[in-house]
Amino acid sequence: MFSHILIANRGEAALRILRTCRALGVRATLAVSDADRDSLPARLADGVVCIGPAAPGLSYLNGPALTQAALAVGAQAIHPGYGFLAESAAFARQVTDAGLVFVGPSADAIARLGDKAASRALAASVGAPVIPGSGILTDEAAARRAADGLGYPVLLKAAAGGGGRGIRRVEDGAALAGQFAAARAEAVGAFGDGTLYMEKLLGHARHVEVQILADARGYVVALGERDCSAQRRRQKVLEETPAPHLLAPMRDALHAAACRLAQAAGYVNVGTAEFLVDADGQFYFMEMNARLQVEHPVTEMVTGLDLVAEQLRVAAGEANYGSLRLAPLGWAVEARVTAEDPDHDFLPRVGTVTRYQPPGGPGIRVDSHLTTGYTIPPWYDSLLAKVIAWGPDRPTAVARLAGALGEMVIEGLPTTLPLLRWLVDSPAFRHGGVDTAWLQRGA
Repeated sequence: MFSHILIANRGEAALRILRTCRALGVRATLAVSDADRDSLPARLADGVVCIGPAAPGLSYLNGPALTQAALAVGAQAIHPGYGFLAESAAFARQVTDAGLVFVGPSADAIARLGDKAASRALAASVGAPVIPGSGILTDEAAARRAADGLGYPVLLKAAAGGGGRGIRRVEDGAALAGQFAAARAEAVGAFGDGTLYMEKLLGHARHVEVQILADARGYVVALGERDCSAQRRRQKVLEETPAPHLLAPMRDALHAAACRLAQAAGYVNVGTAEFLVDADGQFYFMEMNARLQVEHPVTEMVTGLDLVAEQLRVAAGEANYGSLRLAPLGWAVEARVTAEDPDHDFLPRVGTVTRYQPPGGPGIRVDSHLTTGYTIPPWYDSLLAKVIAWGPDRPTAVARLAGALGEMVIEGLPTTLPLLRWLVDSPAFRHGGVDTAWLQRGA
């Protein structure tokens, strides 16, 4: 195991990694921007190194600065978390070229799978159905030709990154130019890469993803699936495992397809294969997230695994999953609380948290970097906290989540807490099996 790593992330993600490092006895230095010098993760880290100004392009997206910081503090490895440079093949290569270990898949695997267009081709080669779509779109004219061939509506999607960033729905040709520019701009801002591709939009589909764990010996294990269909503007809002109303043959097929894809790509470390399941029960591969997912805690709650610890063990060459036998227990549901105003078109909000009271109780976990008095910076993702509830069955887990959201207090700025309370109590979510358009239809 490593004795010292650099965490190249911020907020809730950085704190999550830091806590596992502490449990493993691994020294963790945190790379921070000027805006995060006084954050809770910075106060709890074993060391802090400032990598630049608040703007992500000058700090958390600055690969050379992060690599030099790791070398300067004597770290052996860099953990990128999720978002920012977590799926950048160029950054992974910079890290390894500097003699450090990148805690994640290899640069080659990221290039194969982190690039969404390339991963579609690889998935098709191993027998996983893919959504009809295009190759890389060189410009707006290419996008228009692709859309004409697929038929509207379509989705423009960033080839790099994930997390719902750089995705735009295009209803018709008149909207294409504006949405193409918007998707490209968001992709550049989030990932430093504006490359786009296109997919046909499937109606009434569920978003089901498979968490995989792969070691350097060639063993790939599916840790179960998550249903992430409750989404707003392609951003996940509620996630759960196992997926409700998923028949065993479909579950087995999804798990097998995810493992075949990882093996074909020579994938090593934690990853997630994302699929759409349509109303007819057919599944289609969407993309492979070559990193830890925001919603990984629900998988941890039912498997008992610490996925960050597994990432570190794989990267250190200590993992062997040939004899891993899982016995998932119960159900887990997660709600993402963000600094957005539901009453004003979900505009991101900044401000100072005047009161923060996290919930507790049986089966409740909260992943958050918030403290009373913390000022939300305007430069980064709006995620404030993840509230996760476990129960022996789905009704118990959902009821516990509803209670936890009711107990949680965040004052000083608008958040999505009121919306989440309403959603979790809605009959459609209580029944399970909502589709990706559920929220946009008004739940």
